[in-house]
Amino acid sequence: MKEDIPEKGAALQRDHSTFAIAPHSPGGLISVNDFKKVVDVAEKYKASAMKITSAQRIAIIGVQEEDIDVMWKELEMAVGHIIGVCVRMVKFCPGTTWCRHGKQDAVGMGMKLDRLYHGYCLPAKFKIGVAGCKHACTAPAVKEIGLCGRSDGWTLMAGGNCGARPRIGDVIAKGIDDETAMDITQRIVAFFETCDWAKKMRLARVIEKIGFDEFKRAIGV
Repeated sequence: MKEDIPEKGAALQRDHSTFAIAPHSPGGLISVNDFKKVVDVAEKYKASAMKITSAQRIAIIGVQEEDIDVMWKELEMAVGHIIGVCVRMVKFCPGTTWCRHGKQDAVGMGMKLDRLYHGYCLPAKFKIGVAGCKHACTAPAVKEIGLCGRSDGWTLMAGGNCGARPRIGDVIAKGIDDETAMDITQRIVAFFETCDWAKKMRLARVIEKIGFDEFKRAIGV
């Protein structure tokens, strides 16, 4: 039986025969030329569908296994990590770049985090959400790490999960600047990276297991 091919970003589909691939488009930002290229490649290799995903990417669905390598070569785009035990997404909104409600630079922060962590290997899948205002369109409260912009800075949460056992993230800090937000984020990722005993256990479950106070001590806040 066929299986996912994580190193090629290929997720086996329900028919157990074809795959989906998704070129990486940080925050859903994609150039006109790259957008055209995705459409052209999907059409050329007779994809069954294209879908804008919740991770702000365009998935090409119904890909034959023998076409995966040549499709990536023609796309000339980075692989979107839609499977595997790694940082699957850094989801961010328009923030102060475009949105009239924006209070913090979600695009700038999101792009920095994406460059650092997209595809970063960890004991379990890991998601990061950055929202530029209290409306929280990217749902940061249900991500492993969530940043929500306010007038006085960022509110940072950890341990959110929207999976089979939903959990709202715990607030770690409020009113912090970009540098502090990056520092705490790096501390959380570094802590989780050492949790070998937590293989495939989401951060939410780790925090529940060791307790929130112990988690804060572990990340030094």
